[in-house]
Amino acid sequence: FGIATDENFVITTTNRKEITEDNFSELVQDGVTLYLLQSVDQMLLLATKERIDFLPHYDTLVKSGMYEYYASEGQNPLPFALAELIDNSLSATSRNTDIRRIQIKLLFDDSQGKPAVAVIDNGRGMTSKQLNNWAVYRLSKFTRQDDFESDHSGYVRPLPVPRSLNSDISYFGVGGKQAVFFVGQSARMISKPADSQDVHELVLSKEDF
Repeated sequence: FGIATDENFVITTTNRKEITEDNFSELVQDGVTLYLLQSVDQMLLLATKERIDFLPHYDTLVKSGMYEYYASEGQNPLPFALAELIDNSLSATSRNTDIRRIQIKLLFDDSQGKPAVAVIDNGRGMTSKQLNNWAVYRLSKFTRQDDFESDHSGYVRPLPVPRSLNSDISYFGVGGKQAVFFVGQSARMISKPADSQDVHELVLSKEDF
């Protein structure tokens, strides 16, 4: 890498966890992306890209049809799809000590690109691993394994309160992804974890698939 013999550097994960002799076997696995930095908190000079490879669960094919997902729940498709998108924000802001702010914007100005639906919140944000896991179909926050870092880490089903307030909207785990493709042709998620200086971005596109 062209590193001088007297130069200090660290190797970290994308979550800025330094690789050491003690945690090497735990953090360094096939497919993991690593940073070579001068320090753990070094500012990145360029955007980094990370490829996500996964095979959808077979339930995606047999249980995620539009009728089963929407009509069988007795829901009008569009508001139910929007509710799925808002669910992430409800979960992300559930631990806010200050005001919870969730905005829904309908963008129709072609000068900024194609029309879009934008959901913006001031929640705790997601790491690159959590964004990766969000992309995996059928990985519901109620069924994902304990060792699977998710955007709902530590989630506990809340006491009975209106579903509109408790981030308990999603039923299937395909909700957010299928809602996106019911409304449009692609999804772009931009997130900055509250305790990190890095901004993470995930793009899912029907064209790419």
